[in-house]
Amino acid sequence: MESLPPVLEASVVLAAIIIVHESGHFLAAHLQGIHVSKFAIGFGPVLAKFNANNVEYSIRAFPLGGFVGFPDNDPDSEIPVDDVNLLKNRPIFDRVLVISAGVVANVVFAYLIIFAQVASSGLPVQEAFPGVLVPEVRELSAAARAGVRSGDVILGVDGVLLPKTGPSTVSQLVDVIKKNPGRNVSLRIGRGDQDLEIDVMPDESSDRTGRIGVQLSPNFKITKVRPKNPGEAFSYTWREFWGLTSSVVDSLRQTFQNFSQSASKVSGPVAIIAVGAEVARSSTDGLYQFAAVLNINLAVINVLPLPALDGGSLALLLIEAARGGKKIPQELEQRIMSSGIMVVVLLAECSSDMSDGWNDEMIFSSLPRSAL
Repeated sequence: MESLPPVLEASVVLAAIIIVHESGHFLAAHLQGIHVSKFAIGFGPVLAKFNANNVEYSIRAFPLGGFVGFPDNDPDSEIPVDDVNLLKNRPIFDRVLVISAGVVANVVFAYLIIFAQVASSGLPVQEAFPGVLVPEVRELSAAARAGVRSGDVILGVDGVLLPKTGPSTVSQLVDVIKKNPGRNVSLRIGRGDQDLEIDVMPDESSDRTGRIGVQLSPNFKITKVRPKNPGEAFSYTWREFWGLTSSVVDSLRQTFQNFSQSASKVSGPVAIIAVGAEVARSSTDGLYQFAAVLNINLAVINVLPLPALDGGSLALLLIEAARGGKKIPQELEQRIMSSGIMVVVLLAECSSDMSDGWNDEMIFSSLPRSAL
């Protein structure tokens, strides 16, 4: 049986993550007997829907997320406003469970995805080597004229040896090239068993920085470590899960700290699917980690205490608890939530800033490449 096209695979992954998140909210409410009126994937106009057990299930036009609807403030609802099974009438703890269940569902799903990868094919382990790999050299470019070839490893620049691989190693080399248009740059090249010195004169690009016409990527080798028993499988899964979570949190932190520089890199759901398709095309391991990273990313963003996010709703519940259970006026709560819609849209865009990170530190099987 043939596998799905990469774009479709990535789309299925994104849809599954949305469904898992909303199912967390839905199940937490349903299992507590709380009334639910809607379960939607996407926003905007309804493309398809059906009703079952007084719940409307729908697929909507804009695949930017989804929502679970409650009849609490629905003027057309026939449920009495004082019904104890309306979400708003439940104790704070019950509402906390419903609101936080989406994040919990994504975290659990991410862990299960990584466990499935570890159990089926082993844990990808990155073994770093010095220098920067040159996967591609463009014809007639400065590098090609100087004799640089695809597959070469740049071990040093202007007499300075490059350290073991990593995004910073690539950046170090890129900075030297960009700062020296029209001036010779000495590259120490590893080619098989040979160790060569090649002088390259970077061409001046339109922004007056140097370019030599190559693709660059960190120089590392991926090996697989297979667990010998269930204990090792859980240990490897936790190690990978924690590593990916740390990378997601750090990436988002850097995005917010340097937003003026990061803003030009963010993109929306279409870009997420494009990145996912590229990763799916490269390997199954890449698709596993693409799915895990998206789940973790959605979970981390949703716990932020911002209006219209799960974290914002939780923050309002904490305020209510601090007021001794006295509810925040409904109009004020609605204004707070409405004010957060633009923030949520912005964060949804920022979440796909991970498109750099997926190709970088998180998905070993898809090498990050810098054009130079």
